[in-house]
Amino acid sequence: MKYDLLQVVGMILLALAVQGLIRLLVDHQDLGLLRGLPGGFAPALTVHVVVTVAGALLAGWSHGRAKALGRR
Repeated sequence: MKYDLLQVVGMILLALAVQGLIRLLVDHQDLGLLRGLPGGFAPALTVHVVVTVAGALLAGWSHGRAKALGRR
């Protein structure tokens, strides 16, 4: 159950970050949830990329752990 919840959290992070990343790449002025972040485009882009990678890694790791335990 723990790994199922971690996988859901990872997928939510991935979905939100990818959506924000695409929006930011299309319109550089639309920072979305990160509009309060100082620095503008470059820091917002960095945060979106880091959260995208973290979400993908968390979802993949938790799926692998659940599979190793025989839950998948």
